[in-house]
Parts: sequence; C-alpha cells; structure tokens
Amino acid sequence: MRHAAMMILALIGFAVAPAVLADGNAELGRTKSAPCSACHGPDGHGTAPIYPILAGQHADYLARALFEYRSGDRKNAIMQGFAAALSDDDIKDLAAWFASQQGLKTARF
Repeated sequence: MRHAAMMILALIGFAVAPAVLADGNAELGRTKSAPCSACHGPDGHGTAPIYPILAGQHADYLARALFEYRSGDRKNAIMQGFAAALSDDDIKDLAAWFASQQGLKTARF
C-alpha cells in the first residue's frame, strides 16, 4: 500500500512539473533573448540549419533544457556558458517567449 501511495505522489509530481516550468513572461523573455538571437534568430527560427529551431517548442521542454544546461546535466559547452548566467526567472521567461512564437507544430492524435 505504501508503494502505491508513493507511485501516485510521483505521478502527480510529474504531471504538475511542466506547469511549474512554463510559467514565464513572454514579453520579458523577448527582451532577454538578445544573446540567443545570434544562433537561434530573434524569433527562434535559427540563423543556419545547424542551430535548433526554438520557435513553437513547448515552454516546459525549453525551460527543462535550459535548466539542464545550467546544471551541467545536459552537455553543450556553448549553451552551458550562456545558461550559467541565467536565473530561474530568466529561463522561464525565455521559454515562454520562444514557445509563443509561430514555429514547429506537433500532430495531435
């Protein structure tokens, strides 16, 4: 019974985690995104095919990626350098900005 209760709590935690990550301010993110634009473009569509398109990605995915770059759990020397200077609010705001842009679309089944 204890195991089942712990599993339920873990599932609830996973369910609410994206909402916690994705609560940034897109307008503040736009003003904070200047360093990102060199590679990802001002609206997240990239400046060359080698750079990931951020526009239209899910905010929780973008925030998680930045948190992981900052902590070193996700490896990329360039992104780790940029992310190291970001606060939690900066990350959430940047994620909200790029997620709010027209871009990648996902199929809904």
